[in-house]
Parts: sequence; C-alpha cells; structure tokens
Amino acid sequence: MEKNNKKTINAWAMYDWANSVYNLVIGSTIFPAFYIASTRAKFNGDMIDILGMHISNTVAQTYTYSLSYLILCITTPLLSGIADYSGRKKLFMHGFVLLGSLACVGLFFFTGDNVVYGLFMMLLASVGWGGSLVFYNSFLPEIATPDQYDRVSAKGFTMGYIGSVLLLLFNLSMVLFPQIYFDVDGELRKVIAAQPHLTHDAALQIAKDNFGGIASRIAFLTVGVWWFGFSQYSFYYLKEEKKESAFKFSHLKKGVHKLLDVIKRLQHLPEIKKYLSAYFFYNTGVQTVMVLAASFGAKVLNLPTATLIGTILIIQIVAIGGAYIFALISNKKGNINAIIYMVIIWIGVCIGALLVNSATTFMMLAAVVGIVMGGIQSLSRATYGKLIPANDTDLASFFSFLDVLEKLGLVLGTAIFAFTENLTGSMRMSVYPVMVFFIIGLILLRRVKLTQN
Repeated sequence: MEKNNKKTINAWAMYDWANSVYNLVIGSTIFPAFYIASTRAKFNGDMIDILGMHISNTVAQTYTYSLSYLILCITTPLLSGIADYSGRKKLFMHGFVLLGSLACVGLFFFTGDNVVYGLFMMLLASVGWGGSLVFYNSFLPEIATPDQYDRVSAKGFTMGYIGSVLLLLFNLSMVLFPQIYFDVDGELRKVIAAQPHLTHDAALQIAKDNFGGIASRIAFLTVGVWWFGFSQYSFYYLKEEKKESAFKFSHLKKGVHKLLDVIKRLQHLPEIKKYLSAYFFYNTGVQTVMVLAASFGAKVLNLPTATLIGTILIIQIVAIGGAYIFALISNKKGNINAIIYMVIIWIGVCIGALLVNSATTFMMLAAVVGIVMGGIQSLSRATYGKLIPANDTDLASFFSFLDVLEKLGLVLGTAIFAFTENLTGSMRMSVYPVMVFFIIGLILLRRVKLTQN
C-alpha cells in the first residue's frame, strides 16, 4: 500500500468519524443517563435486582464494561496474530463493526424493564467497538511514514470528534425539542385529561418528558446505522496484501505462534517495554474517566441529561484543538515529554473531581479534560507506532499488545472503581484509585527514551 497517500489517509480517518459516535452517544452521554433514569424508575431507586443480586445500577453497569474488556483481552490477541499471518485485518475489523453496530440498534429495545437485555447489548457494543479499533490502529504504520504518524493520528481523532458531535447534536435536539419530532400537543391533551389539577407548564413538561425515553432509544438506533454506514467508505479504500488464498483453521495455530513470537521479541525491545508499562497505568486512568464521567455527573451531582450532554459536547469540541496543540508540543519537546505534561494535568483533573460540587464546576473540569483527552489518545497511538521496529510486518500483533494493555487496564480500572463504590457507597471515593494510576504512569513515563519524534 502506498504510504502518505491522501485518499487512503482520509479513508482511514473516516473510520474515526464512523465509530466515535458509539463512544460519545452510548459510551459517554445518552446511554449512561438513560440507563440510570430508566432503572431508577423501574426499581424506585439506584439499587436494582439482577441475576439474583441486589446491587447499585452503576456498579452493574461498570462490571459489565469490565467483562467486555476482559473478553477483548482474550480474543483480540489471537485474532490479531491470525490477521497478520493471513493478511485479513479488514475481515476481522468488519466483523467487529457488524457486531457492535447491530448491538447499538438492539439497544433501541431497552426500556429499563429488561435490564439484563440492556446490559448484554451494551456488552456486545463495547466488544464490537474495542475489537474493531485493534485492527484499525494497526493500519497506521501501513498508510503513513513515521514522520507523519502524529499528524495522521491527530487527523483521525479530529474526524472522530467532529462526526460524533454532529450526530450528538441531532440526538440532543430530539431530547430537548421533542415537539419538532413528536406529537407533543397530543400528549399534552392526554396529560391534562388524566391530571386536570396541573398547570399548563407542568403538564407540558410531563408531556415532553414522556418522549425523552423514545428519543434516547432512537439515538441508539442512529449510532448503529451511522457506525456501519460510514465505515464502508474506509473498508472500500483501505487495501491489504493477502498472504494466503483462503482462510484455514491452521491459521489459528500459526497466529498463536506469531503472537508468541512478538512476545519474545518484546523482550529485546526495552524502550517499548518501558513505554507499555507506563501506558498501562496512565491510560487505565484516562479510559476509566472517559467511560464513567457521565455516570459520575448523573449520580453524584444529579445533573440532568441535557446538562450532561452539553458537558460532553464541551469536551469533544475542546478535544479537537487539544489533539493538535499537543501534536505541536510534541514536535518541539518530544512525544514523551508532551505525554508527561498531559498526565500531570490528568492528576489535577482527579483532584478537581474530588472537589466539584455544581454543574458549573463540572463543566469547567470537563473543559480541562477535553484539552488533554484528544492529545493523549492521539500521541499515545503515534508514539507506539514510532517505537515499533521499521519495516516490521507483524503490525496487527504489535498493536494488539497496545490494545490488550488498554483493555486489561479498563478491566482493572472499572472493576476497582465499581468495587470502591460498592464498598464505600460513594462514586466520589472511587476517584482516589484512578488518581493513583496516573501517578504511577507518570513515574514510569520518565524512564522512556524516544529518539524519533
């Protein structure tokens, strides 16, 4: 595949546009708020009964995320080895896209009464999203030269932020202005007939709220369609060299051998080992914050859905600039130093989360998160690409290690977060172990030396 080809790079970045709507709409905003509101209505509070257990709704949700990441830790390394051997990264990537997008469509049928079904669809969507990114990221060294990694990686994240914000704005308009899409006047007449003692404004608010659930569920449907539809552009233009004429079961055994070979080679690549150890800790903190920020705002601060969505929008918009700002900083100070600066800011974010007590301060904290969120994701991916030996052909297997560490970190981070909340009864107390992850990552990052910037 020709490197630094504009059309190929645009097609690669388009997958960020396609998949990021899952992370924003379902992972970060509308689904967490809808899940908490719908389960509260069903169980008359935050404690729910599920699979014979009586636990907090957010604890059940967080453990479900942990399980999805554990599944990815087990499956993607094997599949990555097979993909490297057979030259079928796109095949596996397409399969995960299909799984995840269909699960998002399936969430349309989650109403709060069927909480097990809703969490299962959430698990499948998470597996589909995370699995597809392993193979997507592994295309980076194939489409760009090392000196272009920072720019191309930032382009992908920027496309993702813009696309996801556009769809979220549409979904937000349904939540805030249901009269544009639904028969609110008809619902208003029903509310007045059933509760004639209400004032007109009170009855109107109830009528609007009655459409909030369906608006959220339609949002899940649009994510599935958007994700699958736009990803086809990427699949059409991304090319790969087939190494075998047909897929064989023996590829599984050979894929495992390839994976084990990469593990052995890592023992002789000390800087990658140092970087991965640091990445594991600081990225555990980043991903845990991103997954649970909306649930934190909804439960700890009782923020309404509209405020949560507005806050996440701030993060996305600021993150676009953050990705490019820290790409410029990395050009002057080096990738590792730029990441160190961001990890220090993330530690400050954790301290802020312990003190935040209003919607205003939550939004201010979100703006800071946005600045470092785009930068740290983009530069982490680019830095790892630079550390991989030049002309290496086992790209999917190498990138699967990065993904495995990310998912293992998410298993650990979300599980500890849920355990701490379950033990203390407070989500705010769960911030402390997240801050520890950042501090350890900062210490380990200072040991990494990257000569190529």
